[in-house]
Amino acid sequence: MRCGKKQCYLESLWTFRYNKDIASEKTLKSGEKKGVTMDIIAKISEELGIRKNQAEAAVKLIDEGNTIPFIARYRKEATGALNDEVLRNLYERLTYLRNLEERKETVLAGIEEQGKLTDELKAQIMSAETMVVVEDLYRPYKPKRRTRATIAKEKGLEPLAGIITLQMLNTSLEEEAEKFVDLEKEVTSAEDAIAGAKDIIAESISDEADYRSRIRDLTVKKGRMISAAKDPEAESVYEMYYEFDESVAKLAGHRILALNRGEKEKILTVKVEAPEERILQYLEKKVISSDNVYTTPILQEVIEDSYKRLIAPAIEREIRSDLTEKAEDGAIEVFGKNLEQLLMQPPIVGQVVLGWDPAFRTGCKLAVVDTTGKVLDTTVIYPTAPTTPQKIQAAKETLKKLIRKYGITLFSVGNGTASRESEQIIVELFKEIPEKVQYVIVNEAGASVYSASKLASEEFPKFDVGQRSAASIARRLQDPLAELVKIEPQSIGVGQYQHDMNQKKLGESLSGVVEDCVNKVGVDLNTASAPLLSYISGISGAIAKNIVAYREENGKFQDRKDLLKVAKLGPKAFEQCAGFMRIQGGKNPLDATGVHPESYGATEKLLERQGFTLEDVAGGNLSGLSKTVKDYKKLSQELEIGEITLRDIVKELEKPARDPRDEMPKPILRTDVLDMKDLKEGMILKGTVRNVIDFGVFVDIGVHQDGLVHISQITDKYIKHPLEAVSVGDIVDVKVMSVDLKKKRIQLTMRGIS
Repeated sequence: MRCGKKQCYLESLWTFRYNKDIASEKTLKSGEKKGVTMDIIAKISEELGIRKNQAEAAVKLIDEGNTIPFIARYRKEATGALNDEVLRNLYERLTYLRNLEERKETVLAGIEEQGKLTDELKAQIMSAETMVVVEDLYRPYKPKRRTRATIAKEKGLEPLAGIITLQMLNTSLEEEAEKFVDLEKEVTSAEDAIAGAKDIIAESISDEADYRSRIRDLTVKKGRMISAAKDPEAESVYEMYYEFDESVAKLAGHRILALNRGEKEKILTVKVEAPEERILQYLEKKVISSDNVYTTPILQEVIEDSYKRLIAPAIEREIRSDLTEKAEDGAIEVFGKNLEQLLMQPPIVGQVVLGWDPAFRTGCKLAVVDTTGKVLDTTVIYPTAPTTPQKIQAAKETLKKLIRKYGITLFSVGNGTASRESEQIIVELFKEIPEKVQYVIVNEAGASVYSASKLASEEFPKFDVGQRSAASIARRLQDPLAELVKIEPQSIGVGQYQHDMNQKKLGESLSGVVEDCVNKVGVDLNTASAPLLSYISGISGAIAKNIVAYREENGKFQDRKDLLKVAKLGPKAFEQCAGFMRIQGGKNPLDATGVHPESYGATEKLLERQGFTLEDVAGGNLSGLSKTVKDYKKLSQELEIGEITLRDIVKELEKPARDPRDEMPKPILRTDVLDMKDLKEGMILKGTVRNVIDFGVFVDIGVHQDGLVHISQITDKYIKHPLEAVSVGDIVDVKVMSVDLKKKRIQLTMRGIS
């Protein structure tokens, strides 16, 4: 059907109403630069509460290829001493905002190609601060799959949609729709024409960015998250969600992740219940501008269809996706802090350790490691079910021989299957021998993953998986950091719902935590494994292997500069890594400290001015160095280095290569064992925090089953998150509140313990 004069006019009005594009408006010329207006530096500095020059310097250093640990440790002067946590947040926001600006450019170009980019729309897109807003604005112009609306447009029904939208009809809509009947275009009746026009209007309403934004906001603020059981009679860990109803705005992150998992496992049905009536009222107010007897009922139908069919499902998906992302981010943050505490647990040095990987049928695997972590012996014993008194006795005799032969002073026992039974055998053994031996239950999470890995087979080619696991359990007590870096962070077992999350994001975040920990501690260049070296600033996995290969071929490193002889380790990588590499007993005593080689000249001048020598560094005779410095500002100018750098050098020389892990609580060493049935209400025990989650902490009290301290029982004062009060590895006093032997649940409290 050819468009009549009146209908063409109406069509142009329709186009203006919904696409905000009329010929008289100026569009962006194709050759015009679509630069962005957002000042990323200013935004980052505002969000993170740092000065603009700090953000500027950090971004410049990142763009130059410097790592976060290097910037945090050796570029404090430039950044105003921003720490690694702030720098990682900065990097994350920088990446997001740059991607946002890139997306804006793409969207602007896409709309311009269609000849529909107005000054108003351009300004809206350029000022958008989130991806969601950009995508909302782009929606009407985004190439669509073939929808009911596009089919209706192909049938020439857009002018009829325009007529309805104008709300100026003075004859019946059916009469007007008759004009659009066209058998060639498969519009067989007025009803067909009206239905098609309704589809066009419904899609246009759903494409309106302002509407979606308001509806999204209303749903978040007033909506509720509802869940129900598919089978209310079935027993599961999700029973508290069988009849669940909570405000979307108040929903805790761990609940969101639990609901998602329950839904994924097909135990729960989950939906967002929006304030539908209020939303429909809002849309009617926006869309219906006059009370027209012919168009108002139709528009009411269209509004309801647009919301229920097009807007509501999309908004629900967006909200749930956003909630999940925020919940994941929160869980990842908690996981990261737990992981940091675990990695930074102090090493138990100077002890020969027996690693014990407990099991039933296949036997308990043992590995004896010396004070340096070298495996001296491995064997298998069978003291746990199915067993006999003879096998138990044989196991004890084997253990006695190992203790005497190697001078074992400590057992490191994995907390997995048969740990409880193994513990009982160990305690019996300790009562039978004159030697003073203790044991520690260690979290063996990830040991089996490591033992079956390519890395483990390279490290212990002649061992089976059980022997490798036992060696790992022993070593993670001697040097938790060096051992745990060999395991994927996700497998270490100090998080919540880690398998349900975005694995790429989780992996990147946790790798950042490991990187920060390794660089805080530093590594011994002559003993560190390739996995440990690979976390050092500027060192890739390939270069780490090359360092180990160079060491094996040429013997111990005597000088940090020798790193430059390693294949593929160039000047930039050397700059990034050198300060974190330690050489004990090398040519230059400064190589054993955290002083960067770029500051060696200034350090030597400092020592000379204050009456010391490099020999004093080697001999540890600089404990009073700081007392000799009267004016740091003046001295830093004389030495031509920054004042912050000078203070760091002085601090480092006073305590060279100080291990930050020394400040962490030591693990509890045990000689006796409790059983869960021995626990009584009111008992006060000492325990180790194993895991921190959103709603509480799990504490190992020596009964194999960890007890839960709910967030409300951690402290007398209100806290938003358990991490405000406790961390993984903390030694805490707890009181038993209740014990459920059937469900294997122990409720503990940290309150009211004097």
